Amino acid sequence: MEKLLELCNISKSFNKELVLDEFNLYVKRNEFVTLLGPSGCGKTTALRIIGGFEKPDRGSVFFEGKDITDLAPHKRNLNTVFQKYALFPHMNVEENIAFGLKIKNKSKQYIEDKIKYALKLVNLDGYGKRSVDAMSGGQQQRVAIARAIVNEPQMLLLDEPLAALDLKLGQDMQYELIRLKNELGITFLYVTHDQEEALTISDTIVVMNQGYIQQIGTPESIYNEPENAFVADFIGDSNIIDGTMIEDKLVKFLGVKFECVDVGFGSNKPVDVVLRPEDVILVDPQDSELKGVVTSLIFKGVHYEMDVMANGYELLVHSTKMLPVGTQVGVCVDPENIQIMNKPASEDEEVASLED
Repeated sequence: MEKLLELCNISKSFNKELVLDEFNLYVKRNEFVTLLGPSGCGKTTALRIIGGFEKPDRGSVFFEGKDITDLAPHKRNLNTVFQKYALFPHMNVEENIAFGLKIKNKSKQYIEDKIKYALKLVNLDGYGKRSVDAMSGGQQQRVAIARAIVNEPQMLLLDEPLAALDLKLGQDMQYELIRLKNELGITFLYVTHDQEEALTISDTIVVMNQGYIQQIGTPESIYNEPENAFVADFIGDSNIIDGTMIEDKLVKFLGVKFECVDVGFGSNKPVDVVLRPEDVILVDPQDSELKGVVTSLIFKGVHYEMDVMANGYELLVHSTKMLPVGTQVGVCVDPENIQIMNKPASEDEEVASLED
């Protein structure tokens, strides 16, 4: 699949504070890519540079192989849907959708056909004459998307477009975005700090922290094979435990040796051990060398969330089996569910681990 967008060595500072540092990324045609990270990590700045709303201090932006770094936003073959939607309150739905087409001097019939097509695509048939102020947040967001797609951009940029919606509506809109991407064949670049959102909608996730890319991969690889402690901790819940790699496929943590599948870490080396809560198996105490006691219990609907104190460490455990507080348990983990990571030598190394 060919590259549609490429960012090369992008650096950007605000008030002498570095936001992006030698940032490199490419997006393939028809891909749904999500920039994911905490507030201040640089993801929205990267999006605004792509959209032409910010200019990098250094580096270049290429679109379809052409340098568009200095090109004005309206001259780029992409459209942005902002978190605030940026709809015109004095215009109705049709007028909002038609705005960009009128600027391009499209014919009246062309505009009418495009409006009809876009309203149907975003499930707003019959809403054309309605005031945008009289619409719900979810409906306004659909109007903003319709206004963007009638311009037939090759790429759609979305800056946390679901942040203002309630949980159920936000989940519904996630599936709508997936449907739109599949129907339109448009490349999506999406910005969010919501891990579940990113895992649901993305083909590729770019995890960012402090202006650096920490990991790029499919939702499955990001979740199941985090490359450092930041990714493991940020994507879903994780237990990150100090351990020692005894030898290939054998690790010791919480005072107990466990078989694993990792190799190449050396002998008797300090490592970080990552256990996902759903991968921790609670058994009868006599069936495991590692023993603990349940210290808290919360019902989460699809599972119970428990804290288990084991050899001085409080493990987070997700299980469909309810065990009351005070229950003595044994702790087991299948070898393939134990993730081993090298310990960073310093915090700076951890942040920039994939830039070296």
